[in-house]
Order: sequence, then structure tokens, then C-alpha cells
Amino acid sequence: MKRRFLWYKQTLVCCLGVTVFNFILCLLSYFYLYGNVLSDGEIMTLLDLGIRTLSWGALVVYLHTQFFNSGENMFPLLLRVWWGSYLAISCYCFLVDVFIHHKHGSLEIEWYLVSDAVSVLTGLFLCYVGFLRSDIQDVLGEPLLNGDSSSINNLETSNSRGGDTVTPFGNAGLFSILTFSWMNSLIAAGNRKILDLEDVPQLHGVDSVVGAFPVFKNKLESDCGRATRFKLAKALFLLVWKEILKTALLALTHTLCSYAGPYLIDAFVQCLEGRGEFKNQGYILASTFVAAKLAECLAHRHLSFRLQQIGTRLRAATATMIYNKSLTISCQSKQGHSSGEMINIMTIDADRLGIFSWYIHDPWLVILQVCLALLILYRNLGLGSVAGFVATVIVMSLNYPFGRLEEKFQDKLMESKDKRMKATVEILRNMRILKLQGWEMKFLSKILELREVETRWLKKYFYNSVVITVVSWATPTVVAVATFGTCMLMGIPLESGKVLSALATFGILQSPIYNLPDTVSMLIQTKVSLDRIASFLCLDDLQPDAIEKLPGGSSDTAIEIVDGNFSWDLSSPSATLKDINFKVLNGMKVAVCGTVGSGKSSLLSSILGELPKISGTLKLCGTKAYVAQSPWIQSGTIEENILFGKEMDKERYDKVLEACSLKKDLEILSFGDQTVIGERGINLSGGQKQRIQIARALYQDAQIYLFDDPFSAVDAHTGSHLFKEVLLGLLSSKTVIYVTHQVEFLSAADLILVMKDGRIAQAGKYDEILNSGSDFKVLVGAHKAALSVLDSRQAGAVSENESVRDNNGGENSTDRIVHDEGNKDSQIGKADDVAEPQAQLIQEEEREKGSVGFQIYWKYITTAYGGALVPFILLAQLLFQILQIGSTYWMAWATPATKDVKPGVSGSRLLIVYVSLVIGSSFCILARAMLLVTAGYKTATLLFNKLHQCIFRAPMSFFDATPSGRIINRASKDQSALEMQIPDLVGGLAFEAIMLLGIIAVMSQVAWQVFIVSIPVIAACIWYQQYYIPAARELSRLIGVCNAPVIQNFAETISGATTIRSFDQESRFQEINMKLTDAYSRPKFHNSAAMQWLCFRMDMFSSVTFAFCLFLLVSFPERTNPAIAGLAVTYALELHMAQFGLIWNFCICENKLISVERILQYMSIPAEPPLVIESKRPDHSWPSHGKIDIDNLQVRYAPHMPLVLRGLSCTFPGGKKTGIVGRTGSGKSTLIQALFRTVEPAAGQIMIDSIDISLIGLHDLRSRLSIIPQDPTMFEGTVRSNLDPLEEYTDEQIWEVLDKCQLGDEVRKKERKLDSTVIENGENWSMGQRQLVCLGRVLLKKSKVLVLDEATASVDTATDNLIQQTLRQNFSDCTVITIAHRITSVLDSDMVLLLSQGLIEEYNSPTRLLENKSSSFSQLVAEYTVRSNTRFEKSTGLNL
Repeated sequence: MKRRFLWYKQTLVCCLGVTVFNFILCLLSYFYLYGNVLSDGEIMTLLDLGIRTLSWGALVVYLHTQFFNSGENMFPLLLRVWWGSYLAISCYCFLVDVFIHHKHGSLEIEWYLVSDAVSVLTGLFLCYVGFLRSDIQDVLGEPLLNGDSSSINNLETSNSRGGDTVTPFGNAGLFSILTFSWMNSLIAAGNRKILDLEDVPQLHGVDSVVGAFPVFKNKLESDCGRATRFKLAKALFLLVWKEILKTALLALTHTLCSYAGPYLIDAFVQCLEGRGEFKNQGYILASTFVAAKLAECLAHRHLSFRLQQIGTRLRAATATMIYNKSLTISCQSKQGHSSGEMINIMTIDADRLGIFSWYIHDPWLVILQVCLALLILYRNLGLGSVAGFVATVIVMSLNYPFGRLEEKFQDKLMESKDKRMKATVEILRNMRILKLQGWEMKFLSKILELREVETRWLKKYFYNSVVITVVSWATPTVVAVATFGTCMLMGIPLESGKVLSALATFGILQSPIYNLPDTVSMLIQTKVSLDRIASFLCLDDLQPDAIEKLPGGSSDTAIEIVDGNFSWDLSSPSATLKDINFKVLNGMKVAVCGTVGSGKSSLLSSILGELPKISGTLKLCGTKAYVAQSPWIQSGTIEENILFGKEMDKERYDKVLEACSLKKDLEILSFGDQTVIGERGINLSGGQKQRIQIARALYQDAQIYLFDDPFSAVDAHTGSHLFKEVLLGLLSSKTVIYVTHQVEFLSAADLILVMKDGRIAQAGKYDEILNSGSDFKVLVGAHKAALSVLDSRQAGAVSENESVRDNNGGENSTDRIVHDEGNKDSQIGKADDVAEPQAQLIQEEEREKGSVGFQIYWKYITTAYGGALVPFILLAQLLFQILQIGSTYWMAWATPATKDVKPGVSGSRLLIVYVSLVIGSSFCILARAMLLVTAGYKTATLLFNKLHQCIFRAPMSFFDATPSGRIINRASKDQSALEMQIPDLVGGLAFEAIMLLGIIAVMSQVAWQVFIVSIPVIAACIWYQQYYIPAARELSRLIGVCNAPVIQNFAETISGATTIRSFDQESRFQEINMKLTDAYSRPKFHNSAAMQWLCFRMDMFSSVTFAFCLFLLVSFPERTNPAIAGLAVTYALELHMAQFGLIWNFCICENKLISVERILQYMSIPAEPPLVIESKRPDHSWPSHGKIDIDNLQVRYAPHMPLVLRGLSCTFPGGKKTGIVGRTGSGKSTLIQALFRTVEPAAGQIMIDSIDISLIGLHDLRSRLSIIPQDPTMFEGTVRSNLDPLEEYTDEQIWEVLDKCQLGDEVRKKERKLDSTVIENGENWSMGQRQLVCLGRVLLKKSKVLVLDEATASVDTATDNLIQQTLRQNFSDCTVITIAHRITSVLDSDMVLLLSQGLIEEYNSPTRLLENKSSSFSQLVAEYTVRSNTRFEKSTGLNL
């Protein structure tokens, strides 16, 4: 099929070639005869050529439309007969013209001979295709060419889509590679449909990160020692050294060919003067010009593509190395590098290495180009070229100080960008708590303050670049003035040909000198990036010898620590864990308990190898699984989170779901276990996240299980169910170490470790240690004190529950309660499921479709000062172009053609006028650069501020449904493009258009016929560009869309590195990262190839115009001034670059403006209701009573999702305490979110002290309420900034609060007291301590309404009792709403609200509810009492 299609394409190209050839012959004949009286024969000749052009053109249109729209035979009989006749006539004419030429030999007959030869060759090919290649006739018999199935892509990949096939580049032929024809199928597909990632083929060989990374890793690791900038650069070079050599050869070819024009111009002018050295020298020179130009274009295209290919490879390999390093970095090293900094290193710095590939040959090419230029100048101007050389050296040396400044500014800019991104990442992670506390605008102001620092460096960087730009643009003219002035002083005659050759040389020299600052800047930026990457790769890894790992089953001992000393900070004099000694045999259950901050979680971290070991030995035998205290959930489906890379075993999977009480939750969710979980499990309750974590660990079927207090996040009956079914059931034969604050779970342990101040204070069985020390007694005593509340509330609860227990054959009441809920669920949920549309909360990232509309361009250019600077920028560029052309025109006109001719003007006048024009053009460049930088800076700043304003004012539903990677992508990469690239691109687009018009104007001045030829050429270019744009645009959008998952996965990996390592899943995550990296590289690679596909065709068209101009000048030399003709050729040499520059800038601009489009997309996010409504502001004393009335409250998280609260109506009395209980997922936290309006009600209302909270401003509401959230949050900064971020309280007030929440002594121990450092996410504080800090915040705020959302879940019972006592003392007259899993936390409430499946099941005082033994609350209390008084004994459960 490919072969047949190739023959068809060659036929079409052949017919198109004949059409163009006849058209050029027709034009040449017309110009040759122009001005003469035409004879009948000459008229017939013109008509013949015109009819031929039209006929062949019609045939091209027929073949093209026939192939795409018809199912008939491709070549009808009549057409083949015509081709046969055409061949016969062509052969006859060729023989006749050979005979006539032999007799009379003339130029006219030579043209006819060329025409006949082309016709014969064409006829032979067409007859061969039409009569001998019968297999072509089958092509249109295929149904692929009918209707919508007419897909060229389908011809090439018959049964598979692009995403499943390797790129055609991998097996393309020489012609296909040279012309980039292997891209035809993808570009054609882009014209027929909107491209998706699966339409883009896979990368080939080492272009894929799977092929490139192992090579890079081996090269880097072959050098022993720590990674340095040099070693990293060397490894990267060795990865692509073959491609670098190939591109060096292409760069050399391109450079040599580009200087062929300036070298030959003098000879060309002399030839036009009639002083040619031999016959037909003009045609030979013209042919040489064209051949050199074609070779230059071809080399340039492949050089650009290969350099981008190198860049893609370097970026992918480096980013993968950074990702892999993030999986091995130690916790101490991670403290010095926030996730925001690491994301910056992976995105910006790795990307910069890819961009550097563009500049990789520039340093030596600049030297070569300067040398070639000086040789040409010396040949034309003799010793005058020495002045040019000196001027070049001086101007280039001026770049050095500005380059050093640019390096400094770049360093500072990246440093400030890191700080901003670090803060942005942390704020996005904790946006929920910021909104609940009403702090979001304060934290926005922090971001804007960091941005101000960044913009100060950005401004300096920009204005430094203006100076460099002016110096660079002025260089050629300064060198020209110095050279011509020296020639005059030395008496060297200036001839027009030599002057034009020199000017053309200066013009070419302008490019490397202009790019030199960019090259220096990129070298500096790359050096900075290499340093940053190398320093990151040098960070300390986890201690490889911390754990002595033994194969499973090789020993009876599962875990053994002897004389273990461990510390989070190895430089600290005091260890975190001291003198740790214990041994765990296979199958043992070990409980770890202790007060907040005693070292429980650190003990598990030491077993995992996360906590650095100072001394001692640690042995571990078998595979391990870990459940963290803070749930780590990946973005993806629930099933993917549970399987965690394992194959699906349905039987085991069902057992795990049952054991973790997840089946009911999955039945409620619209998509069951295929529900997509938002970032960090945002659309799950705390208990659901924890149970999914436990399920993930269970499904791994490991030999050793480590649980870090997973039961605190679930309610009482779910907790006991989990303990019984998981620890005592499925894991009955496994080794389990579990941290817990629930004293009732301790009796089932074979060994209890009581932690205190980093030491094991007591160790043994429950009864042994109860009587052997005070620490364990304190914990048990606190638990018994809490239980005494139950006894005082309901004396008979225990006996009642025991009778229930007896009646149920020893089973506790958990199953019955769950069963009852199941019945309710089946009654309540069915109607709602039918009524609500089912859709996932987390949707695929939205991307615009179709062209980047004019509206995007317009918004961009009018953002700064309403676009007022744009006309002045265009005027400055227009004046520059006019003055530039005027200066070269003046030199060509004013200098004589030969030294024998007297000059028309004096030497001083010649130079004064030239210098005046040059100075004028330099001022225009200065004005243009200043205005462009000002407009670009202002636009970037305004869009940044608007974007962040919109993001911070977005509702929580936006953050629930949007992974932070998408937002980070816009705040970092898109913003960077907005600042550093887009202003130059948009400006460059206008400048190149003006330049192209200037070149065509100069060429048309000499030969006006060029203007006529340029019209169809430009039309063809525009057609190709329009054909190319749909595919390129979608590829660019795919690049943006595919980059977010890479960042998202990296961010998730950083936060979940401990869990990933504990499951030994590093290799799987590395593979996932490679797949995501390749998914990003695929559209990037093909986008660069598509660009070269277009540019190659543009170059061919510009070469046609160039060739036409040259041959026209040679054919009719008497009609033009040789000097001005030489000027036209000088400008014609730049034609393809100007044409290429215009199309390139337009395409790149269209691609890069997608960054603006993406930023504008987030600027149209619907905002939350106003923060303040002046007309509805409540009194300062509101709420004075705290009475909360809820009326028919219905809440859903998104319009397409089912109701979570289904019509709640109740009243929370003012100044009273209300407890909210219910099974995990029953809607407790949703009710709180509705109270704080982080989710708006679908129906109903909430009144606080008779004010409808939906009518007042959000800030007025949230600042008057207080909350201790379910997930304790601390921000990077100090203890003071975490307690009082708004800086409203004195140190005395803060210390008072710290003492109240039991943290005073802990903070006083620290050297810097209130200014003690808190690292990102509060990682250097325990979970319990973080929860106490959250308590401190509300104690400072002293609001009339306080919400506790499972506020004491992460603390031990003793600390919980202290917290409850503190709250009773400080909030005695406040409305306190408590969501708690510990029944003791709500028993002293005045009212208890029991929720089930979003409905109120019971609402009354605890006493009244407990009196009714059949109430759900009474059963819940009974269940908790039984669990608390029961020794959970080990039972033989069902093992996985």
C-alpha cells in the first residue's frame, strides 16, 4: 500500500512540476518579448505556453481531488492516452529542435531544447506509471478513500493508531528524510481531525527516554565520585555525540554555503557590467547562487531538526535522572529542598538543557563566520578589512560585561522564582485550610511580595538585554563604517560590487553577532542549570547500609534492632531515638504507644530505613508494607490505588475490600472502584483515604506490616472492625507493628513498646508493663478516666451491650449497624442515583480546540497600556527598515562600478550620509527594544497578578477537580514563556513581516516582474502554512497538556516517596515517569519535525523567486543598473531567511501563545461569592449567641455529582456543644464545609443568629468562625507565623496559648523559641504536635462558633482529655460543633447529631439518646464501650 501511495504522490508532484516549469517559461518569454511588436509566431508561442500551464494545472487539481474524494480508477483511459500522445509529440519536437540547433544555434533554440528535454522525461515517467504500474490501479478500489475513511494515515498504518506505532522517521527512506515527507501522514491527519495523543506515533530508539536514559546513566555513573557540572555535561555529551558530529557537519555546510553569495556578488556585478570573463558566466554564477542557496536551506532545515532532536533527548534523560534521584534522597536532604524547588529543577532547568541544544555549535561557528567574513573583506577591500576585524573584536568584547551582568541577574531571577514556586506549591496543597480560616488573600499578598522581588530582577534582566540588543544590531553598521572609513583614509577605491559584497558579508555577520548575547546568555543559564542539577544529584541518599535485609523465610526473627541510635538531624547533638533494643519474631503483633512527640512514628521510620542511623544494627527479614499516619493517595482510580502495580486477583481483592469496610463506600460512589480520586484524595473523607491505604497494604501480601496509627482517622465501630478483620484476621500470621493511641487495641499485642522522649520506656505484654512502670499507667489511666464519662452518662450501657453481644453469638454490633445502614442506603440512594448525571469529579485537562484566535493576540497586545505602545513599536521598526535600506541603497548608488569611473559624490559626503542613516537606524532599534521590553514586562506582570487573583478567588470545587500540577504548570512554565519568549516572538513577527516587504520592494525596484512571481509564491506559502497550522497547533497544545501529568506525578512522588520505598516500588514509578516523559516528548519531537516540514517547503518556494530574479537579471542585463541589480541580489540573499523568519515566528508565536491562552483560560474561572458585601456586613459582635439554624440543606460537590447532604433540617443552640457522629462518608465533614461555604448549597439555607450566611461576604463569615481541621496543617516558616499568620497577637498571648495546648515546654526547648523553624508541610513536627498547633490557632482567635473536625484524632487519650478540658475552659459560652471518632469526645455535648448517608438519623441530647437502647447512637456507644473494655485477643483469621 505504501508503495502504491508513493507512486501516486510522485505522479502528482511530476504534474505540478510541469505546471510550474511551463508557467516560468511563459513569464520568461513574455519578459523577453516585452516592449517589442509581437509577430504571429511569437503570439502563438505565448498562447501555447499559457494553455500548457492551464492544462497541467487543471490536471493537478483533478488528480488531487480525485484521490481524496472519489472511488473510481485513479488514471482513466483517456488520461493515459493523452500521456502517450504527449510523449510521442515531445520526442518529435525534441528531435526537430536538436536538428535546428545543430544548424543555427541560438539562445531561443536552447530554451526550446530544455523545454523538450523536460517534456520527454515527464512523458516517459507518466507513461510508465499509467501503463506499466498496474498495482496503482488498486489504490482507489480500497474503501479507505471513500468519505471519511480517506485517511492517508490509514494507508500507512492500516490497523493501528499512531500511539501504538513507531514514528515513520525510524524507517524512512533518504528522499523522505531529506524532504521531511515522513511527516505527511501526521500533518494530513491534523487537517482532517483534532489530533489526540494516541494519533502521535511513539518515538524511535534513543529518541525515546527508555532508550536514552540507560545510556546516560551508565555514562554518568562510569565516572566515580559525586556528580559535578563537568561530569554531568560529559555524560550528556556522550549520550548525543554522534548527533553532535552530524549537526556540526550540517552547520559547517550551512555556514560555507551562506557565504557563497557575498563572495560571488562582486563577480556578478562585473558580469552585469559586461566584463564577464567567459561566455554564459552570468548563467553559471546564477546557477551557483541557486545551488548554494538550496544546499544552505537543506542544511539549515536538517540542522534545526537534529538540534531539537538532541534537545528532546537531553531534556528527557536529565528529567528522568532528577526524578529517580527524588526517590532515593534522604529526609534530611529533602528538608533543604522543598518540592517547589525540586519541581523547578525538573521543569525549568531540565528544559533549559533541551533549549541549549540550539546553541551548542554557536561558540565555534561565530569564530568560523568572523574568519570567513574577514577573508571575503580582505579579498575585496584589502587592508581595510583589518579595521573591520578590530571593530568586530571591540563590539564583541562589549558583550562580556553585559554577559556577566546577565549571569548575575539570571541567577537572582531563578533564585527568586524558586522561592515563589516553593510558596505557591505549599499554598495550593493547603488551599482548603486557607479558605476555611479566611487567610487566602493574606497568603496571596505573600506570593505577590515574592513576585515583586522576582520582577525587580526581571526588570534588570530585561533592560540589560536591551543594551545587548542595540549593541548587536548596531555592530554590522559600526563595522561597515569603520571598514569604509579606513579604506578612504588608505586610498583603497570603493567600487559598488565590492561595497555590496562587503555589505552582504556584514549582513550575514549580523546574525552570529546578534545571536552572540543569546548564546552567552544561554551558556550562562545552562551553566547555572547544570550547577543546580549537579548539586541536587549530589544530595545525600538514604543510608544504603542502614538496614541489613535478609530474604523472607531465612530467619525466625522478622525485625531486630540492637543498640540503635537514630537522628533526623545528624549534626544535632541529641539523637531522635536513643538506645533502641528489641526483637520481633515472625507472626508477632507489636503495639507502639506513647504521648505526642515521644518518637512513635520515628521508630517506624527507622525500621523503614528513612530515619538516619547513627549507630547500632537493624535487621529486617522479608517484604514489608507501610500505612502512613497521613494518607498518601495517588491521582487515579480507587482500584489503581489498591492494586498499586499488582495484577488483579479478584478473590483477594474482594477479601481486602470486605476487611477494610470499603464495599459500602464503593456502592455509594457512582463509578464504584473506578471512581477517579482527586489530588491527595481530595474527594474522599479522611476515613476513606485511610482505609484505601490499609487496603493497598493488605493487597501487597507482604510479610511485615507497619501501621502508623491508621485507626485514628476512622469512627469507633469501623476502627474495631478494621482491627478485628485486618490485624487479627487477614494478618493473623503476619508480623505487624502498629502505632496506636487507642488503649483498647493494646491487649491483643504480643509485645507493647511504650515510647518516651525517644526511648523505649517500657516493653512487654499488657499485664506485665501495667504494673512495672508509670508511663503506661498514665496512658491507661487517661483512657479509664474517659470511659468513666460513659459510665456516668449511661450506667447500663455495658450490660445492655453485653446482652446484645451474647445474643449475637459473641459478635459485636458493628455488623448489625452496618447492615442497618445498608438497608437505609438501598432505600435512599436509588432514586438519587437515577436522577443525577454520573461523571467523574476529576476531568481530563481542558484544552482549547482549533486556531489560536485573533482574540488571544488582541488580548495579549492590548493588556499593557491598552496597546498604546504597539503603534510606536511598529513605527520604530518601519523607520529602522527604511533607514537600513536607504543606507545600503546610498552606498550602492554613490560608489562607482569600477575604479576607472569617477565617483558621483565625495568620499566625506558618502561617509557622512551613511553614518547619519546608520545612527538614525540605531536610535530606532533602541526605541523599539525599549518599548518592546516595557510592553512585555507590563503584560507579564498584569497577567500574573490577574491569574493569581483568579486562582486564589476560585471556589474549592476548582481545587478539588484540578490537580495542582495544572496550576503549577501555568504559574511556572507558561508564566516563564510569557516573560522570556512571547514578547520577542510577537515583536519578531511584525519585524520579519516589515523586513520581508522591504526585501520584495528592493527586488521589485530592479525587476518589477519579481513582484508578479512573488504573488503566487507567497500564496503557495500561505496555503502550506494553513495546511500545516492545524496539526502544529494541536501538537503544541498536547505538549502543554502532557507536561502537567509529568509535574503532577513528580509532585505526588515527592510527597509519597516514603510509601513508595516501603513497598519497594521505585522501579515501577520510574517506568511510569518514563512513559509520561515520552508522552510529553512525542508531540514535542513531531512538532519540531512539522516545523521543518513547512520551512523546507517555504525555502523551496523562496528559492524559486531568488532563481527567477537572478536569471531575469542575467537574461536582460541592459535593462538594469548593475550596482542596483547587485543591491537587489544582496537583499535577495536574505529573502529565504526573511520568509522563513516570518513563517517561523508566526508558527512559534501561535504555539507559544497557547501559554497565554492557557493563562487566560484560568482567568475565566468562576469566582467564589464576594469576600465582603458592604451592604450586608454583620455587626462586629456577630455572632453574639452562635445559634445555627439549618433548613432543608442539600449539598453536592459538583453539578454532575450526586447529593451528599439530602435535606438536613435542625438547630444547633447558641452557646451549647453539639457533637456530630456517623459512619465514615456519612456527610459530617460536608456539613462543616457548607457552614464555611467552601461548597455552596444546592438548596436550603444556614442561619447564624438569624443571618443567612449565603447573603454575607465570605471573609465576614469565615473570619468569625474557627475550625480545627481533620488534616492538621503547618506552613513553612516559624512557630509564630504558623500560630499567627496575620500578625495580630503579641508574644505573650502566643506563649499563653502554647501553654494551654501543651506545646509551651516543647517550644521553649528549642533554641530560637517562637522563631523556631517549621519546614515545608510541618514535616519536622509530629502529627499530634501539628494538631496541637491548630488548636493554638483557635485559642488565639476566640471565635463564638468553633468547629472541631476530628481535631484530636492524632493524639493519645491523655492529650485528648487535656485538649477537651482546655476547650471546656476557654469556650464554655461558645457554640462548639465537634466531629469525632472517639465517642468520649462528644458524650459531654449538649446535643448529638447522628448522620447516615447524608440524612439526619437521630438528633437529641446524649442522655435522651442513651435512654433509648434501640437508638443508633446508643448502639454506637455500647459498641465503643465493649471495644474499650474488651481485650482483643488474637484469632485465627483468613489469610490472603
